[in-house]
Amino acid sequence: MLRFENKFIFMKIRTFLLLLGIGILTIQCQKNYNDYAEFEAEPPYILNMNEEQRPYFEAYDKALKLWGANYEELYVPTSFGMAHVIVSGPQKGEPTVLLHGMNASATSWYPNAKDLSKDHRVFAIDLLIEPGKSDMSREVEDIDAIVAWYFEIFEKLQLEKFNIIGASRGGWLSVAIGLHDQTKIEKMVLLSPAQTLKWIQPSSGLLANIIYALSPEKKRLESVLESMSANVKKIDQKYINQYFLGSQLDSINRFVVDMKPFSNDELNTLKMPVLVLIGDDDLINNEKSLEVAKENIPNIVAEIIPNAGHFLSIDQAEMVNSKILDFLDSDPKQK
Repeated sequence: MLRFENKFIFMKIRTFLLLLGIGILTIQCQKNYNDYAEFEAEPPYILNMNEEQRPYFEAYDKALKLWGANYEELYVPTSFGMAHVIVSGPQKGEPTVLLHGMNASATSWYPNAKDLSKDHRVFAIDLLIEPGKSDMSREVEDIDAIVAWYFEIFEKLQLEKFNIIGASRGGWLSVAIGLHDQTKIEKMVLLSPAQTLKWIQPSSGLLANIIYALSPEKKRLESVLESMSANVKKIDQKYINQYFLGSQLDSINRFVVDMKPFSNDELNTLKMPVLVLIGDDDLINNEKSLEVAKENIPNIVAEIIPNAGHFLSIDQAEMVNSKILDFLDSDPKQK
């Protein structure tokens, strides 16, 4: 009888421990699933948007529907203001940060989001000084402040190690982030990085962009897009509408003069694997850019994308996506 009672007590203890373990596991899973729950609430400037901003935010949301993958929008508070981040892809996927180009927003990644989000956890960030959905509450005085702002976001989102993909000015900022702290970056992808490897050469296309920036009129937009894209018809009209409305807002687009090409010594310190892609009809970069990259970045892959302009991630989205994923998923030791 005593032996039976001991066995019964043992079974109850074992059942209790089993249920306790299941409970802890469930709580942990819920915690992982809701890691970003605190950033899901829309801030007042979105909930109560003013009439000047409303057309742009509505156009942003229409463009975001082109994302091609399930996503969530996060609003991450920082010391400089609210950071808007589009997150998609499997929770256990390798974290991959996307930094868009000048006069754009995170929605510019719409041709790439579906493929990149298949196996990677994508974090597309709206730059604070661009239209986007991020909101600045404190003056950003210099480039160092922008880099510090990104690191605040990385910390809040618990991104200890991640890949980083930057287009145009986002490429320049990716390098600046890498030079600030390389320990966080697994691999870096630069899509026609602006003012990063060489100075931008004067051209009629560049002049058209400068004139449009000073006076963003609808009639000038087509010539600007033609200077940046090898096939403007590939750009979805929803994104073009958002792009135009964004250019009407005061984006406080400063620090362009501070974006100087990085020195050979600086580039040489980048130890992570780096992929550089440019278009064969690129307004910003050319073969000289790739020569600089190959000569000065130790672990470099550099290629030209055919039939593509500066907007190569739109012009040749399928090819660019494939090359990015092959690079991110490759073993650097087998290079």
